[in-house]
Amino acid sequence: MNEPELPQNEKWTEIEHLPKWDEEYYDVYTAKKHGKWVMLKTLKSHYKDDPRFMVMIEKEFDVRYNLAHPHIVMINDFEDVPGLGRCIITDDVYGDSLSTLLEQKKVTGEHLEKICTQLVDALDYIQRNHIVHFPVKPETIIFTENIGNLKLIDVGFDQREHLSPADAEEDILNFGNVLSQVLSQVPDAPARLKKIAAKCTDPNPRNRYQNIHSLRMDLANRSGNKMYIAIIAFLIIMIGILIWLNSAGAPARPDTLPAALVRSSSFLL
Repeated sequence: MNEPELPQNEKWTEIEHLPKWDEEYYDVYTAKKHGKWVMLKTLKSHYKDDPRFMVMIEKEFDVRYNLAHPHIVMINDFEDVPGLGRCIITDDVYGDSLSTLLEQKKVTGEHLEKICTQLVDALDYIQRNHIVHFPVKPETIIFTENIGNLKLIDVGFDQREHLSPADAEEDILNFGNVLSQVLSQVPDAPARLKKIAAKCTDPNPRNRYQNIHSLRMDLANRSGNKMYIAIIAFLIIMIGILIWLNSAGAPARPDTLPAALVRSSSFLL
């Protein structure tokens, strides 16, 4: 059944419903505003007259309007659109959802790389800004047309002074679920990524990553503990050299020490 044609005017043209992009509470449209492509989010018809959901969409606009991150869809306005009513207007992010790519078995190593970098960056930004959001899942991850840049949609409906540990744990778990699905279609992916996905989704929350930073370090194949151990080992060696140089059994000192040792001694003192 064809949907009724929406009214057009000089400001709003080519308004088209995108059913595959609809969210739990919103219908999503693409349109041109003064000739520029944008996306529209508006409450589904059965929520439009409910004061609770009217407050929800206004709050989402307030929370997300000041967010600015290259991998999160940006909101730029909130206004009435002919035939749709009050809408959140976002940047145009037309492309393929990760859900669609998984269904069509078109996931590649490039998508995997962006999940491990760009998606993690977006989640880190959301957590640092204490944004409460719906679960991250393949349907909320978009790879833009042509460039293939990752964009996270359906982000944030509340902002708090602090996120609870449960909020952070949920992000880790949902990331692990997404990573597992992507890895299922990238057979030549590094084995360590499967271990990371398993740790993210461990049934016992205590065994999962406790924060995004530790997850990011493992994804980058780096360990913060190794760095600290190397620094401590270097300091121990330098202190040992200084103690030896000042001991009775040390060789006679030259008039000048090597420049590198002098600089190291000055740093430690």
